[in-house]
Amino acid sequence: MDPSGVLTKLFINQTSNIMNTITKIVVLASLCLIMGQTQAQDSTKLKSNHFRIERLQQQRKTVSEEEKALLKVEVERINDRLEKGEITHAQAETLKLEKAKKRALNIENRMAILDNEIALLERNDASYKLGDDNKNEISLELGSVTGVSFKTKNKLPEYDVRTKSYWFFGIGFNNTLIDGQSLDDSPYKIGGSGFVEVGKNWTTRLLKNSNFVRVNYGLSLQWNKLSIKDNMYFVDNGDQTNLEKFPLALKKSKFRTTSLVVPLHFEFGPSKFERYDDRIRYNTRDQFKIGLGGFAGVNLSTQQKLKYKEDGVRQKDKFKDDYNTPNFVFGLSGYVGVGDFSVYAKYNLNPLFKDQAIEQHNMSLGLRWDF
Repeated sequence: MDPSGVLTKLFINQTSNIMNTITKIVVLASLCLIMGQTQAQDSTKLKSNHFRIERLQQQRKTVSEEEKALLKVEVERINDRLEKGEITHAQAETLKLEKAKKRALNIENRMAILDNEIALLERNDASYKLGDDNKNEISLELGSVTGVSFKTKNKLPEYDVRTKSYWFFGIGFNNTLIDGQSLDDSPYKIGGSGFVEVGKNWTTRLLKNSNFVRVNYGLSLQWNKLSIKDNMYFVDNGDQTNLEKFPLALKKSKFRTTSLVVPLHFEFGPSKFERYDDRIRYNTRDQFKIGLGGFAGVNLSTQQKLKYKEDGVRQKDKFKDDYNTPNFVFGLSGYVGVGDFSVYAKYNLNPLFKDQAIEQHNMSLGLRWDF
């Protein structure tokens, strides 16, 4: 046999054996890598879901206690109604039995929900999302209704709410009553003078079983603006503040005070009594109301704004000074309306300026909305 042919055949055989060996090594290494990745994924899944599962298991332990605590509150409310004579003893026992059945079903259903969630987490990785009803959420809804809603853990509503809070907004005309002058002789424009008020109020029912009398109290900002007529403006002459003619033609002459006050009103009016299974409410929606009271607070700032032309150039001056306005403000106020809407009036008992020969007192008339 040709020696070169033998050598070629031997080389081919050795090369084939080496390739087979390399192939086996690559396959074995690939299998090891795949198994290692699988084990790592299982370990990661176990670690990533471990705390979520543990949290759900802790919740299972508290379900019964939570429902029993809620049942206890419901039973106490039923006993309270029984003592007041609102229901008979037989009705009370029936209501207690219904509440107990409801809470037992709640425990059963909540346990089933938690068990199903635990099963889902055990067979899925961390990317699987669960709807968690027990987590606090804040949501903003846009559409026909816009607002911020808060979702928290299930709890019983308060049986009887004596105090509620709301925002209010007022706007309207503003002027002054000057000693010895009628409103027709006022140096301020009726159309250009106005007020704006915005604040937070709380209302508390005074009677235990009636909402006819309420006390409203809160905190608000008041802006009172006067638009001065006849090319006049205020000049601070020491301890006196006087209206004087401006040397140029004024396009606008406005005087504004800003105050932070505490309003207090006694409100009278009927309410619709509404009884639910677990609460009572006094509803004043679309009901007549009248509020009488006043306000007191501090003057935050005083500003005068002038607009005019000088040598054909538009000028706008703003002067911030006290102009002898008092540091403290107080007065009477009231409103009459239906539901959230009312006619609103205010009168400052303090004079607009201190130590003046002729006193003038701020007065306002407008509209008010409660939100």
